[in-house]
Amino acid sequence: LRIHGLNWKKPNYKPVFKIPFIPTEKEIDDLIAGCSRQMAAFLLFLKETAARCSEALQVEWTDIDFVNSTVRIMPKKGSDPRIIKISNTLATILSSLPKTSTKVFSYKNTFYLRKTFSKQRKRIAHKLGNPRILQIHFHTLRHWKATMLYYQTKDILYVMRFLGHKNIKNPLIYIQLAEVISKNDDHYIC
Repeated sequence: LRIHGLNWKKPNYKPVFKIPFIPTEKEIDDLIAGCSRQMAAFLLFLKETAARCSEALQVEWTDIDFVNSTVRIMPKKGSDPRIIKISNTLATILSSLPKTSTKVFSYKNTFYLRKTFSKQRKRIAHKLGNPRILQIHFHTLRHWKATMLYYQTKDILYVMRFLGHKNIKNPLIYIQLAEVISKNDDHYIC
């Protein structure tokens, strides 16, 4: 590129890849237990479905099958749609939420949702004296679920389909994360 008689070459930037933080299930459950009812339902939904925050926010009441305890996740970021089995506990919690909108989680916007979550997370981390809770974000629950699924099944294709990924490269990080977890325990499902 030539600008005002000077040559300029666009720099080639490669972002540094960071390995995601994976909290313990107890830390996630402590966080969920300490949050407000609506936020706890949202976090439990993310924990069980591994949905992205944007995917969870677009879930409508018609996407949930309370008879079969399943939820239909519509894709974001070019992923595949999927139907995911949810626990009876989550189904009961979701059915008890107010149905004031067509959407299950009716937050004003994502800024308000993140701000509310940040306040509740900070309060819970301080109350429990566990600063690791401050590292838990919405997407952390997706990473945790994918890591646990790979740890249990050792089937990367299953994890890929569960997350809605189209490329096998995307879920490969969970193999490394599951290997760290499995150093303490050798039990898994075949």
